[in-house]
Amino acid sequence: MIRLKDIAQRAGVSIMTVSKVLRDASDISIATKARVKHLAQQMGYVPDSLAQGLRTRKTKLLGLVIPTSDNPIFARIVLAIEERAYDLGYEIILSHSLNLPEREEIVIRRLLSRRVDGILIAPVYRLAPKAVVYDELVRRDIPAIILGHVAPFCSHFVSIETEDRLASAKITQHLLQLGHERIAFFGGPAAAPWAQERLEGYRRALREAGIEVHDALIFSAGSNVEEGEKAALQFLNESPQATAIQSVNDQVAVGAANILIGQGIRIPQDLSITGFGNVLAGYCCRVPLTTIGQPKYRLGIEAMGMMSKLLVGQRVETRHLSEELIIRESTAPRAVG
Repeated sequence: MIRLKDIAQRAGVSIMTVSKVLRDASDISIATKARVKHLAQQMGYVPDSLAQGLRTRKTKLLGLVIPTSDNPIFARIVLAIEERAYDLGYEIILSHSLNLPEREEIVIRRLLSRRVDGILIAPVYRLAPKAVVYDELVRRDIPAIILGHVAPFCSHFVSIETEDRLASAKITQHLLQLGHERIAFFGGPAAAPWAQERLEGYRRALREAGIEVHDALIFSAGSNVEEGEKAALQFLNESPQATAIQSVNDQVAVGAANILIGQGIRIPQDLSITGFGNVLAGYCCRVPLTTIGQPKYRLGIEAMGMMSKLLVGQRVETRHLSEELIIRESTAPRAVG
């Protein structure tokens, strides 16, 4: 292991000078800094982050908790967070909650035991107004950012959110403009604020168009392909006479489309269908999905920008990012007759 003493001997300077160079102290000449840094890199010097952490009380580690890495929504967010953290000199410790509250509590506590400087969390949503581990984060005054919408149990923290209610209304308005009035809605988890906002956007757009909202057109569909398939089977069994389906996300839309096409229903000639999120599955659907494009990479970059301010004691506010309607081949004017 290369030590500061080794670099000092090779450079012909004191250990203190090497230490100052590696800390980028201002009282060392540019030429000496360049020479010592070059030697340190050439000799393969690796700083002892544990020792540095003990001195500065900063580990340069950030915790990141997401449900799963295979969720396409989070792939771009994680990439952006990691890239920006790298630029700022931080390392990311990635943990998965698997959407289980008990596991989420364990992984957050493990991150705290690693003395992370801050935590970014895509929370496991629950209906309970309190969550012990989130209260502990407040007591410890840990810089934390919520990736997504806040719920009562995490309302003490700032968040970076997308404007899902407005975006959902946009997609309903698109279907209305195509002549669809009986629009089914395949909804998401009851405890998830994002799912509730998308349902409210759908309802609001219908009300503003003077169209009654029928509960018989609202189906519980969860958030994945399999749950979308189940919702489509229920939809077919109940025959609500809808001419379009608005899905809470792309995964649900893809699952529903698989079942509908398998039953001989043509999309969009017989039935229009939409998603939300603009994930890869939407491109790969047998009929490319009309959907909402979420600024996933930008969300990660903005989250790290907020975190960098929290880490130096600056005040930050919750951010809301706009989303865009992306029209593809899965929607068309309502068939007449």
